[in-house]
Amino acid sequence: MGFSIFPSPLYLPKKIKCHIEDPESLSSLSSQLSKLIKQLAVQPQKELVVLCVGTDRSTGDCLGPLVGWLLTQRKVAFPVYGTLDEPIHAGNLSEKIGQVRQCHLNPIIIAVDACLGRLESVGLITLGEGMIKPGAGVHKNLPGVGDIFFTGIVNVAGHMEFVVLQNTRLSLVMKMARLITDSIILGIKNA
Repeated sequence: MGFSIFPSPLYLPKKIKCHIEDPESLSSLSSQLSKLIKQLAVQPQKELVVLCVGTDRSTGDCLGPLVGWLLTQRKVAFPVYGTLDEPIHAGNLSEKIGQVRQCHLNPIIIAVDACLGRLESVGLITLGEGMIKPGAGVHKNLPGVGDIFFTGIVNVAGHMEFVVLQNTRLSLVMKMARLITDSIILGIKNA
């Protein structure tokens, strides 16, 4: 026969989801990130940039700034935008995207943001190719960002999202931030 039931080795799913309690999450996320980077970095001069979205004023929305802060604490060799000290949020997102585009010629942007979802999805981290729309979970119309994205479902969506974000467990957000940080460092190292 002229076909196979197995996917081509070049096939990459557009996104994968891993739970923070799954011991294989780091391996799965970092491996997928390496593949996505290799796929997008056809031109060797493309620079990798990590852009972490969120605010340090809300427990549920501090996932991005925590990842940015953890990456800078590890003294990574790639540019990181959005930390606890200098968060990227609704008020400055457009300006920061412009700054990244001005400072880095045609970069591959890895975007990181928190999101809300169904109860059974809390604790899931999604890694995918494409843009994210920050603020969508709290009904904000902000520009999309990223070529690759990490999102972490930190709490339940549906009602009074700002209150839900304020009452999110910091323990969960920290676990997610550490896993995403380790995945980014390992994924870029192996790309």
